[in-house]
Amino acid sequence: MNKLTLLSLTIAVGFLSNGPAQAAPNLSGEWKLNAAKSVYGPFPAPQLMIRRVKHSEPALSMSTYQKGAQGELNSELNYTTDGKPCVNKVRGGESRGAAKWDGDKLVIESSQEVQGATLKSRETWSLSADGKSLTIDGHVSLPQGEFDVKQVFDKQ
Repeated sequence: MNKLTLLSLTIAVGFLSNGPAQAAPNLSGEWKLNAAKSVYGPFPAPQLMIRRVKHSEPALSMSTYQKGAQGELNSELNYTTDGKPCVNKVRGGESRGAAKWDGDKLVIESSQEVQGATLKSRETWSLSADGKSLTIDGHVSLPQGEFDVKQVFDKQ
């Protein structure tokens, strides 16, 4: 086999094994929590949660309004989806995290120090095929233990 044929075969096999690049879904929109489809484990679901997401690859920003047993909470978070570390000001201090794509799912890992304890979370965001439902599977680690949360949002 000559060198040109071998090189062509190597490139073809590499392309086929990697497949075509998959475009990241656009997560922009106003999303309302569907409490009936969400699972909060040992905690009560919020009465209302609205999340406004602005996504222009790689920039991702979200503002969240939540109303529940703790009263009303607002938050603003900003990430880049390239895995670079980001720092956000949150209630009680700073949250450090990073967001990156895992195929067509966005994974956000963050941690925060609260009263000497480290709180860690990992969220996996997935958009439905029709773009009308956003599911966020979360895993939270606290000094008292770990738990999972599933939030399902409907596009408004």
